[in-house]
Amino acid sequence: MEQILRRAGDVLGTGLTDPVDLGGSSRSAVLRCRTAVGGSVVVKAFKGGDGAVRCFAREAAALSLGLGGPQLLAVDPIVPLFVMADLGTAPTLADVLLGDDPKAAEEGLLAWARGLGRLGAASVHRQAEFERLVAESSTAVAPEEPWIRQSVTKLLLRLEETGIAVPSELAGELARIGTAGGEEYPAFTPGDTCPDNNLLTPDGLRLIDFEAACYQSVFLTAAYCRMPFSTCWCVFRLPPGQTEAIEEAYRTEIVAAYPALAEDAVWRAGMQQAIAAWTVYTTVWLVPRTAENKPLHPRRPSPTARQVLRHRWELAAGLTDFPALAETAGLLLRKIAGEWDDEPLPGYPAFAGGRAS
Repeated sequence: MEQILRRAGDVLGTGLTDPVDLGGSSRSAVLRCRTAVGGSVVVKAFKGGDGAVRCFAREAAALSLGLGGPQLLAVDPIVPLFVMADLGTAPTLADVLLGDDPKAAEEGLLAWARGLGRLGAASVHRQAEFERLVAESSTAVAPEEPWIRQSVTKLLLRLEETGIAVPSELAGELARIGTAGGEEYPAFTPGDTCPDNNLLTPDGLRLIDFEAACYQSVFLTAAYCRMPFSTCWCVFRLPPGQTEAIEEAYRTEIVAAYPALAEDAVWRAGMQQAIAAWTVYTTVWLVPRTAENKPLHPRRPSPTARQVLRHRWELAAGLTDFPALAETAGLLLRKIAGEWDDEPLPGYPAFAGGRAS
């Protein structure tokens, strides 16, 4: 920690003291520090390995472009680390969804969806600039296979291990997922737009954690509204009509960049493709965690892997554009989830007393 503070202070041009650990991950350490002039900044330092270098490169590039996150103050590509403006202690979207105020939760969801849509629309023309910055920071790192392709390969292996006789058409359908529309409708995303990575500040939505930042299909982001939160621990059921409202809020903003998305047929097809992609990913990610069946978050209210998987498979069972995947989801519900005794996925605590008016 002393070395991180020293290097961060050197690139920032002022001494840093009193570090407070804000969490981080297996790849990074995140510290709130006091500056010599009395203010505070946030330092994020990455550990070694190709995965950490990729995360640093993506996050530094996103912050350099000012795409929805805190102001980037200084970068040290050697450690590597960067220093950001401190956004303070504003509540996250997770805080309000897990709280007891339905109005705050509903307003937070709409602010989140609109903010992501505006970010996506404003970023479309900056893809080449973003990719150039990422490449400059990770030239020595081997390219990574696209995550959708990785997930498809792993899913087929995992299904084979279960002994379930899946439809013969499944492999062909999974190949059709492609990039879920990323070639036609790309836009910037922080990559991990989960509730705890979205600050609801007095100045509007501010995003944190850009380790997986990239340009991908707008439908993959929109699916976070529908599912909800495709890759998160903070997953519960939303009240009737809420998913439609936040999805439409996102769609209204992103249409400014891609007018074709106003066509319902285009939107429906893209959403089915994105839900298919995320279902494949979630199945691969969570099935190994069903044996221990613990809550997905060690300290905060959260569902179990079984509860999330059942919810995802129920949604996937209605994918009319991917009938083999829909049939497979039905098989998983009957033959795998049918043996679980978990309660169904509950609703978000904030809406326990009914949806806000």
